[in-house]
Amino acid sequence: MTSTAPAPFTADDYNTRMARAARTAAEAGLAGLLVAPGPDLAWLTGYTPPAETERLTLLVLAPGRDPVLVVPALEAPDAAKAAAAPGLTLRDWTDGQDPYAATAALLDPSGRFGISDNAWAMHLLALQKALPGTSYASLTDVLPMLRAVKDAAELELLAAAGAAADATFEEIRKVPFGGRRESEVAADIAHLLRRFGHTQVDFTIVASGPNGANPHHEAGDRVIERGDMVVLDFGGLKDGYGSDTSRTVHVGEPTDEERRVHDLVRAAQEAGFEAVRPGAACQDVDRAARSVIEDAGYGEHFIHRTGHGIGVTTHEPPYMIEGEEQPLVPGMCFSVEPGVYLPGRFGVRIEDIVTVTEDGGRRLNDTTREMVIVD
Repeated sequence: MTSTAPAPFTADDYNTRMARAARTAAEAGLAGLLVAPGPDLAWLTGYTPPAETERLTLLVLAPGRDPVLVVPALEAPDAAKAAAAPGLTLRDWTDGQDPYAATAALLDPSGRFGISDNAWAMHLLALQKALPGTSYASLTDVLPMLRAVKDAAELELLAAAGAAADATFEEIRKVPFGGRRESEVAADIAHLLRRFGHTQVDFTIVASGPNGANPHHEAGDRVIERGDMVVLDFGGLKDGYGSDTSRTVHVGEPTDEERRVHDLVRAAQEAGFEAVRPGAACQDVDRAARSVIEDAGYGEHFIHRTGHGIGVTTHEPPYMIEGEEQPLVPGMCFSVEPGVYLPGRFGVRIEDIVTVTEDGGRRLNDTTREMVIVD
C-alpha cells in the first residue's frame, strides 16, 4: 500500500476554523472559548505543545476579537512556527510572572466561557480566582459539535486512515492465530498499522474465546485455541486523523450458534448503516441496530452504544446512543459497531467508520463483514 503525503492544512484553514469556533461560541451565548493543549488546540491551530507541562498555554477566542495564544516564553519560538501563527497574536509570559493575570486581561470579567475538557484544574481554578465573576462550561457540554462536521480535506484523511486499517486487517487475517498469545497478535496488528502509515496506535484489542465477551478486553497472555471466536478492534492516528475498525474472526470452523450470532451482528450493523442519512437523529442509528439484536432475543447482551464520532481523536462527539437527538449532518463521521457479548463464552463485534453524505452514508471501511476463518 503506497500513498503520497497529504497537503498540510494552511493558515487560512486554521483561521477559518478559529473564526467559526468564535462565531459558534457567540451563538451559544458564550463570551468566548479557552482552549488548552490537546485535540481542540491542534485542530484549531496546528500547534501541539507538550501536554504534560504545568505552564499555562491557552488559546483565547472571542467574537469580534483576534485570536490570542497565551504561551510560556520558552515555548514561544515553537508556537510561532505553528501553521496558524500568522493569524494569532502570541502573548508570552516568563517564569516568575503571573500568567493568569495576563490571561484575565483578555477576558470579559463577567463572561461565561467554554473551556477544553482536558484543561488542568489548577489553571481553571486560578482563572476563577483572578476573575471571580466569570463562569465556565466544558466544550463537550456547550459545543459538542465543534469538530463534528468534517470538510473535504478531513474526509480524505479519514478515508486514508480507514484504508490503512483495512489493509491491516487483510494482512492480519493471514497470520496464525491458534497457539499464539493474544498479546502476540496484538503486537502484529500494531506493527501493521505503523507499516501502513499510522504514527500513533491507540488500541489493539484481541479478545479470544470467553475474553470476547468483554468489549474492552486488554490483549493478554491467553493462548488462542482452535474453536475460538476472536474479536479484533484496532485503530489510531494516521496523518493526524483516526481509524477504528472491528472484525470478529474464528479459528477453524465455527458452530452453528457462532455463525448465527455473527450473522445477527452483521445484520444489525447493516441496519445501523442504512439508518444513516441527513436529518436523522443520532439515536436513530442506535435504534436501528439495537432493534435487530433485541428482536432476536439478544438485547441484554448488546451492552454499549452503537457508535462514537472520530476525527483528530479516535473517540469524540457525536455519539450514536438512545437519547441523543442531534441531527446527522453531511460530513459527520462516526462508528457503527453493534455487538453481542455472551459471558464466559464468546463475543462478536463488527465496526465500520461511516460518514454522512448528502443522501445517506458512506463506509470508510470496506473489508468483508462475513465470517472470516483463520488458522
